[in-house]
Amino acid sequence: MADSDCKKYLTLSGLEPLVVTPESNFINVGERTNVTGSRKFLRLIKEEKFEEALSVARDQVEGGAQIIDVNMDEGMLDGVQAMTTFLNLIASEPDIAKVPIMIDSSKWEIIEAGLQVVQGKSVVNSISLKEGETQFKHQAKLIKRYGAAVIVMAFDEKGQADTYERRIEICKRSYDILVNDVGFPAQDIIFDPNIFPVATGMEEHRKNALDFFNATKWIRENLPYANVSGGVSNVSFSFRGNNAVREAMHSSFLYHAIKNGMNLGIVNPTMLEIYDEIDAELLERVEDVLFDRRDDATERLLDFAETVKGNKKGDVETVQEWRNDKLQDKITHALVKGIDTYIIEDVEEARQSVSRPIEVIEGHLMTGMNVVGDLFGSGKMFLPQVVKSARVMKKAVAYLQPFIEKEKDGKVESAGKILMATVKGDVHDIGKNIVSVVLGCNNYEIIDLGVMVPPEKIIETAIKEQVDVIGLSGLITPSLDEMVYVSKELEKQKIKIPLIIGGATTSKAHTAVKIAPHYQNTVIHINDASRAVTVVGDLLQENNILYKNQIREEYHKFREQFLTRGKRKDYLSIEDARKNKYKIDWEANEIVKPKHIGIQVIEEFDIQKLEAYIDWSPFFRSWDLHGKYPNILEDEIVGKQAKELFADAQELLRRVFDEKLLKAKAVFGLFPANTVNDDDIEVYNEQGKLQNIFLTLRQQLKKREGIPNHALADFIAPKEIGIQDYIGAFCVTTGFGTKALAEQFEADNDDYNSIMIKALADRLAEAFAEYLHKEVRTKHWGYASSENLSNQELIAEDYKGIRPAPGYPACPDHLEKNTIWKLLDVEKSIGVKLTESLAMWPAASVSGYYFGSKEAKYFGLGKITQDQLKDYANRREISIEQAEKWLNPNLVD
Repeated sequence: MADSDCKKYLTLSGLEPLVVTPESNFINVGERTNVTGSRKFLRLIKEEKFEEALSVARDQVEGGAQIIDVNMDEGMLDGVQAMTTFLNLIASEPDIAKVPIMIDSSKWEIIEAGLQVVQGKSVVNSISLKEGETQFKHQAKLIKRYGAAVIVMAFDEKGQADTYERRIEICKRSYDILVNDVGFPAQDIIFDPNIFPVATGMEEHRKNALDFFNATKWIRENLPYANVSGGVSNVSFSFRGNNAVREAMHSSFLYHAIKNGMNLGIVNPTMLEIYDEIDAELLERVEDVLFDRRDDATERLLDFAETVKGNKKGDVETVQEWRNDKLQDKITHALVKGIDTYIIEDVEEARQSVSRPIEVIEGHLMTGMNVVGDLFGSGKMFLPQVVKSARVMKKAVAYLQPFIEKEKDGKVESAGKILMATVKGDVHDIGKNIVSVVLGCNNYEIIDLGVMVPPEKIIETAIKEQVDVIGLSGLITPSLDEMVYVSKELEKQKIKIPLIIGGATTSKAHTAVKIAPHYQNTVIHINDASRAVTVVGDLLQENNILYKNQIREEYHKFREQFLTRGKRKDYLSIEDARKNKYKIDWEANEIVKPKHIGIQVIEEFDIQKLEAYIDWSPFFRSWDLHGKYPNILEDEIVGKQAKELFADAQELLRRVFDEKLLKAKAVFGLFPANTVNDDDIEVYNEQGKLQNIFLTLRQQLKKREGIPNHALADFIAPKEIGIQDYIGAFCVTTGFGTKALAEQFEADNDDYNSIMIKALADRLAEAFAEYLHKEVRTKHWGYASSENLSNQELIAEDYKGIRPAPGYPACPDHLEKNTIWKLLDVEKSIGVKLTESLAMWPAASVSGYYFGSKEAKYFGLGKITQDQLKDYANRREISIEQAEKWLNPNLVD
């Protein structure tokens, strides 16, 4: 092939070249090195086990991936550092580095960090016109300078392209800018014209697949040398749970997409049927939908889908099969599968076969639960399944209890006694309850003290009950300080009980640096329920001295490395950080006055409206299933369990809606505001009278030249320039009713649905925050009145403006909630209260601010120094000790 011809084709490289010619087969992109799509990869990256994470990349290459997609977009990760570290490690592994890298991120700074270190010629995923031509050109020029190819999304300032006409309009405009204005090589442009679901029942979705095919063909015929990519699994989301139909849809869609010119993309090979082997009738109905050949195409495919599902080996046949097994096998099967339909019948049969009812628990039931424990420990069962197993176990034990009581002396020998508590001031207990259930399944006796438990009660109960382990849980940052206090009190009273730390804000670093030094006995952090059984088992083994010594030594080394690593970073003084603040040209920056100044309360709200705004990915994470929704439903490891969990969630959600089991309330306000003294935001009433002051914190880490040190105050116009700006604040809740429902489920021995209703209430609260923010942007404030974003775009925060919340990375100061509560009179308005540690009750509540500037962006505060701590204490008029309590995790050690 001549060089001049080669230049007309997309040419990428790792250590080896990849030339995409018309003769090339479809180029498949491996996406397991994506923290949003692989639970294992996310865990390894979070734990900084980069060497092990390389094995995930290696498996993809060995499995035939011709490009590997690397994504480090996760809220608790330093995405720049993770991307840089991982790509540098890949470069030293020839068997991985031989293929090109796709640098995937929604954050430009992560993309650029990747471009600076990646080996060979890579692909950037992605850029678009959504932020306008200036930003688009700027990013494209940099990508060209770095010598990479680029994926361009069919997305512009008006939103995502959802018709054939919009697809070709945006792609043509993007192509012309790239080729004519930027001088970008046409062969290095890869368009993603948006694969959307079909057969949804909505009229506007009927042509989704056909429009993609036609747009792909148009791009290949009219935009010389450009390429086309896409994520195929999107097309079949309407048929979640029916793999037979989804596999047929993927195969047919891919077959026709390739025929029309799609030449690379992400396809799950386990979800593909061989095109020629698809059932003829199923294929006809699938292609009727894809090509919109009939008005009743969706209905006919839905009808046929039920027959396909029924023809597979279904529940009835399976049930009949296992019901013919031996008694022990039936009980074990029921426990493993979480089926409680026949458990009373089987347990009664078991009771008739033994001399004492306690023997059924110690024998039949524990034999089955041991199988559950083994499967869970080996990664062959997942957390939701274990919680279902516990429900079956509890139902069986509840049935046997009256028979045991008659004997008076019946008692099951437990594996150990565990005290569990959410610390003082914190109301969150989903994670704690899950760990309690998992440990209970493994024959540990659980003493659950609930939430907001003072240290005195924890210690008193631990001594009185002679517990073997204490487990402390917390979600909000003040809980970290409570855990330190408990550890000090345990040491003061010379108690020698191992301490386990867990919860969303906890970490190995905080446990090793802040808690362990204060307690001579063992302190260990666990980050998910799957580790709890192993850790407790090791702590309570007969010869546990060696294990405890290993933990202490491991945490001592970790602490030394952590503190040394922290000292290597350079920080600015607070004065210098303010000089390097983010500067906005306020004369050129349009400020829109809200249509409604003041406070508004929503007491009666149709909670069902929130379903369309739910972000399901965190729901799965709360059950220890990691992956991005909806891709997680097709995950090769957890997909089956994720589907079952999602189906159960949908069933309970329907009950919530139909029976009005939860109540949604909200209060929000929009106010005139200006920044004063660099970091403070004054909030006024409509007459201009000062109402409150929000205090913000500023990044102090020394940045490279041209990169500012952000504070939220930067996004509000300074008072001295005479321009009136505005700010908003809000609180939403969907938690009223959750406690009663959870307690009812617990009374029925149904921990599974007790945890489920709390997890759903949390998701609905976040959905309410998303919904209300959209209403504020488009109606009440009105600065984005023409906005038209999908739920995926809302989740990706593709809107103008931000809604940061106290306690989160940009503003870790929980004390700001007091200001919001005072400004909006939250407790009186909607009944949401703050605990002494400033946790919101009900727990399914969200509060925060609204910033409307197009320049506003999310950021992480990071570490701050003692000079800002002192400055902050003075501004808030509190002591240094009080300030340190609230900002402890953010202080430079």
